[in-house]
Amino acid sequence: MKRAILGAVAALALSTAALAEDMKMAVTTSFHNSGLSDILLPAIKQDLGLEVQLLVVGTGQAIRLGEAGDVDAILVHSRKAEDKFLAGGYGTHRREIMYNDFVFIGPKSDEAAIATATAATDALQKIAGAKAPFVSRGDDSGTHKKELSLWSTAGLDAAAFDGWYNAVGAGMGAALNTASGMNAYIMSDRASWLNFGNKGDLALLYSGDPVLFNQYAYLPVNPAKHPHVKTELAAKLEGWLVSDKAKALINAYTINGETLFVFNAKP
Repeated sequence: MKRAILGAVAALALSTAALAEDMKMAVTTSFHNSGLSDILLPAIKQDLGLEVQLLVVGTGQAIRLGEAGDVDAILVHSRKAEDKFLAGGYGTHRREIMYNDFVFIGPKSDEAAIATATAATDALQKIAGAKAPFVSRGDDSGTHKKELSLWSTAGLDAAAFDGWYNAVGAGMGAALNTASGMNAYIMSDRASWLNFGNKGDLALLYSGDPVLFNQYAYLPVNPAKHPHVKTELAAKLEGWLVSDKAKALINAYTINGETLFVFNAKP
């Protein structure tokens, strides 16, 4: 009798496992470091019965995973890279989900005086002029790509900088940790900064320039390139990500009363 019961339990467990659905999605470290994934994934599993396995990387690596067909979809934040991904036929389409903004963090003493900057490029020019320690992610992420474009717009070449510029080749959390340890300036997405626990003597010193707008988009991998990808599950997840449920969870996610993301998906 005991053996029969154990057999029935095992059969039920196998049946439940067989019913479970799963897919892989490459996401940016900034999205993961924000803590939002801890809010969304349980709700996705509860509502859809879908296990979403996250591969947490920079945007550049997420794009490459999508191109190789190693994931079913990507969630990234670099429009130029996304458009190139689509133009190459690697994605079926691009769906905007939510946004926040980039901010400049630095020592509270603010030796470069970026708190008085008139624009994001002015803040970078002040940092370069003071040769104040600056930490760059240096990892081909969306944040890194944005930072490099801003240096260029400011008339500066990051490749020519000397010892004050530190490219660490790491995700947002690790880069913030380095900046905290060095008491250095860094550009971060607002969500990662708000969720970062080791702020030390750092503070948010500059934000608000429209050029720092940071849009996140969802791109399913194209089955025409990779027939094995789980297109139906990717579509199922997309439907949830643009739903009223997702909107409520994303807009309600705050830390110390500050909003980390704003939902802006269109039906």
